[in-house]
Amino acid sequence: MTSIDHLASAAAQGWHQRLAGLIQGADRSDLPQQLDATLTELVAMDALILHAYQGRGRPQVIHDNYPPERRERDIEPYLSRIYLLDPMFQAIEAGVESGAHRLRDLAPDRFESSEYYHHYYRGLGLRDEVGLFARVSDDTVMVLSLGFRLQAPTLTRRMLQALRHLTPVIEALLRHYWTWQRSAVESTAPDDEPVDLAFSSFGQGVLTRREQDIVRLLLAGHSAKSAARQLGISDGTVKVHRKHIYQRLSVTSQAELFRAFLDHVALISRRQRE
Repeated sequence: MTSIDHLASAAAQGWHQRLAGLIQGADRSDLPQQLDATLTELVAMDALILHAYQGRGRPQVIHDNYPPERRERDIEPYLSRIYLLDPMFQAIEAGVESGAHRLRDLAPDRFESSEYYHHYYRGLGLRDEVGLFARVSDDTVMVLSLGFRLQAPTLTRRMLQALRHLTPVIEALLRHYWTWQRSAVESTAPDDEPVDLAFSSFGQGVLTRREQDIVRLLLAGHSAKSAARQLGISDGTVKVHRKHIYQRLSVTSQAELFRAFLDHVALISRRQRE
């Protein structure tokens, strides 16, 4: 089939009619809902969240399709306590290119064994996730996250390629949306949460700076070998540091280390409210 034959097909007509509607409404506040409806027709996904990321502050949820009770139970803890551990957040910090990126391609080597993965991804019942990354301004990256549940069909290479082809359209629409809706979105932004401060102060006075760096990498799902590559040291050195970390924090496992960190975040949050 030639390019012109493809454009003349009934399927192409329906898609271009839908695309025309999205373009016409790109400056309206309900564009995220329209994108949700369009992608739901195209992709057999189970969950959708549109985040705006600015610096290291709390990501803002612009739109999601979760029931209110699940949003409060599963999404709010991510935003208020542990978003700095998220591979997509870390990819933005590392300067990831706009485009469609699969979670497993961004995540550290032991991510699925991490406590963060079990608390957040398993809590949401997700098996896989694809983020459509769009830099909409110099200081803002928006990510349209498509989640696939444990029972969902496997994400195929063809589907992922289709999402990659679609991402430039999504990016252009979101950039236009942000130009017109930024002030309205930012006016509803919540107060900053203490996660970043908790990371910088966790173990302070007990751990060395290098040990604090290793804690962050271990919590994010890096193995000793991966953490060693990140820090430019040997994996044997990381293991020695890990042993000292556990001793100094009186923990015996990554699960206990993760709980100790969450307790520290809660403590910082209480102090900020006092």
